[in-house]
Order: sequence, then C-alpha cells, then structure tokens
Amino acid sequence: MSNLLSFIAPIFWGLLLLSVLVFIHEGGHFLAARVCGVRVSEFFLGLPCRFRLAHRSRRCGTLFGITPLLLGGYAAICGMEHDDSLCAPNVLSEINRCGKASIQEIAEALDIDSEEALNACIMLMSWGSIAPVYAEGDGRSRAYYPETYATVSRDRMGNTVLDGRAFDKDHATTEGEPWSGDIDGQELFTQEKSRTYDGASFPRRAFILLAGILVNIIAGMLLLMSVYSLIGFTVPQDVNRIGEVIESSPAAGAGIVAGDRIVQIDSVNVNTWTDLVTCLQKHEQNDSKSSISIVYEHKGERHVADVMLDDGKLGIYAATEHIKFNIIDSARFSLAYVAQTAAGVAQLLIPTKTMQVLDQSTSIVGISIMSAQAAAAGLATFLTFSGLISLSLGLMNLLPIPPLDGGKLVIEIVQRIRRKEVSVRVQTIVSYGGIAVFALLFIYMLRADILRFF
Repeated sequence: MSNLLSFIAPIFWGLLLLSVLVFIHEGGHFLAARVCGVRVSEFFLGLPCRFRLAHRSRRCGTLFGITPLLLGGYAAICGMEHDDSLCAPNVLSEINRCGKASIQEIAEALDIDSEEALNACIMLMSWGSIAPVYAEGDGRSRAYYPETYATVSRDRMGNTVLDGRAFDKDHATTEGEPWSGDIDGQELFTQEKSRTYDGASFPRRAFILLAGILVNIIAGMLLLMSVYSLIGFTVPQDVNRIGEVIESSPAAGAGIVAGDRIVQIDSVNVNTWTDLVTCLQKHEQNDSKSSISIVYEHKGERHVADVMLDDGKLGIYAATEHIKFNIIDSARFSLAYVAQTAAGVAQLLIPTKTMQVLDQSTSIVGISIMSAQAAAAGLATFLTFSGLISLSLGLMNLLPIPPLDGGKLVIEIVQRIRRKEVSVRVQTIVSYGGIAVFALLFIYMLRADILRFF
C-alpha cells in the first residue's frame, strides 16, 4: 500500500500543480482577449477531450468547463489559426441566406470547388461565425469536419452570443435560421474578422500573447509574497546557541543538548554561528585526526569536552527563528526571484551555457516528484515551490521559439516590420521545428530526471 501511495503522490501533486499553473496561464490569454474585444469560444481546465463537463456563459458566450485530461488547460481564441480564404465572405453570406447548407450546396451556389468551400467553413467556424451540423448520432467531434454548416444566433447588427453585452438576444435569430440584418454581407464579414485574433491590431495581438506570461509572473510573485508576509518562514540565527543535536553524533556523545551555547573551540572564543563553523573548518584542515576541545554552556554552567569530529561534523544545527516580511520587502525579494529566473532562462539562448542550464533543469517527471516532496514538507514549502514553477513557466514561454508565446510574438513583430503576413505554410514549418526542439529537450531532461531520482 505504501508503495502505491508513493507512486500516486507525485502524479497527483504534479498534475495538480501544472494543471493549475497552465490554467492560470491560459486564463491570462482569455482575459486579455476579452478586454481586446476578441472572441473566445472555449475555456477549459484540462486538454481537449470528447468527454467533458461544460456550461456556456450567457454573458460572453464562452463555453467554460473541465475535461478528464488534467494536463493543463486551453483557451480557444477565435482566429488564432491564421486561416485565409478569399471566398469566405461569400460563403458566410450564402449560409446566412439559407440558414443551413452543405459543402456541396455552397460550392454549387457560389461556383467554387468543394475544398474551397470546406476551407472557408472551417475558418468561419473557428471565428464563431457559423455553427457545425454533425450527422445524427455522431455528436460534436474534433476528429473530423462535418458536411453541413448553419447560421449562429445573431441580432440585427450581426452580433452573436460570443460578442458579450453587444449581443441583443431579445431581437436575435436562432441557430440554423436564415439571417438578414441591418448590414450587408461584406460589412458583416469585416465585423466578424475584427472580433478575432487575426483581425486584431498588432498591439492587441502582442498584449494577448504576453498576458499569459504576465499572469504567471504575477501569480508566482503573489505565491512567494504570501509565504514571506502571511505564513512566514524559518531562518537560522547567527548566534552560538544550538538549535538541534543529531542523535548519536559527537555532540550528543559529549553531553551537548539543544539550547546549549558553545563559547570556545580550541581556546578560540565563539560568539556567533559563523565563528563556530569557521573554527570547525579550520580544525578539519589543520588536524582532522585529533580531538577538538569545546567549552559549552549548559543552564548557566560551563563544561569542557574533548570531541572527535565525524568527517569534520559535530552533529548540530543552528538555532532558528520564524520571521515575516512586510509587503515591500516581500515584493522586493519576489522581484529578485523573477530576475534570477529570467537570467537562467536567457542563458538557454547562449550556446556555451545551454547544456549547463539543461543539466540543472527538470522535466514534468522531476517537477511531479519535487512537488510531492514540497507538499509533504508543508504548506509554505509547497507554495514557494509553486511560485517558482509559475515564474519558470511564464518566462520559459517568453523564449522566441514557436509554438511558445515568445515565438508567436517574434512572428508578429516580423510581420509588423515587413508589413506583410508570414505565410501559414512557413509558420507551420517553424512551429513543427520548435516542437521537435522541445521534444529533444524533454527527452534529455527526462533522462536526467530518471538518473537523478531513480
């Protein structure tokens, strides 16, 4: 039973920690998109899965829920795929005219081939502009695209439930009902695109991409600050008083107990813990095979003992105290961790430092094991570990490697400078290259974790 629990604990704590932190990261993207007026069709805890519990918000139209694949989370921001279809405006108008139409019917009505019609429908569906109609008994699925598509519920101005408060549900059509509003087809298409990531301005795109990173950094700082200011932490005191004596150690054999003070070592006065450590180190370097003379104070009385060190160790721990920082000091120390983490992540891009950083890094296996150890050590330790992982997760996403947020931001910057979009084909190739790099890094770190923990 104990072996089973020792196996389950790292999985539980690792999944819990990473799922929450990734969910928070995606939450940053979700909030930024909504602030920028960009539609978000789904926001889930867990990876996409057919089996899920969900509820559609009446306020913003987003489908919120949870899936059994608790390995993170995702926010389906409309227009992130950068699809492009020249016939999409006409396809949208045709579906709005009919209310419901198959790919074949759309292709015949617009005199285009079926593939063009399907690509346009896929793009419009990702925008939340049309709804998929699956065959009876199939249910909604991500495994294939249906043959038929329908209108979504729209008000007279073309707003949908995904447009939040702008949507007038009292004067809106129902899904699958033909729509003709106060704006023409081209105006509607332009309006639809403006409410997607693909149609947003460069500053808004950049803000949406960076929001997840910022939220992770803020969450990490808040977790660290909660430990520093609310829970507090234990630190060693630089005094000559002993906090703990290890059982069967040289100190225990000499009769020294917790609370005693060491006042002299080899006739050298000891006033602080630093003095004590210095004297022990000096003795080990000069004459490690002989006993050491210690004068210690117990309940106001001084005692002398000759002690033979165990590999240079006396077997004692320093006295400790529990302290709490004020908010300003907590923020200052948390920012120091942010800077330290950022410096470590930046070293990954320096060829001479890359392997050194990777050797000090860990994969999801190592994070799971360490999260279980942190949880066992107490709330303060677990929150500190969670804060550090949140900082790492956020800053790692800033690396200029697609499909990370930093890589996507680089592509946006390139497009801004060139005043021309990078083709979907090039973006796909670069993203696959980035995925391959991270797959290799994962294998390397997984191997290191196996050697380190097993």
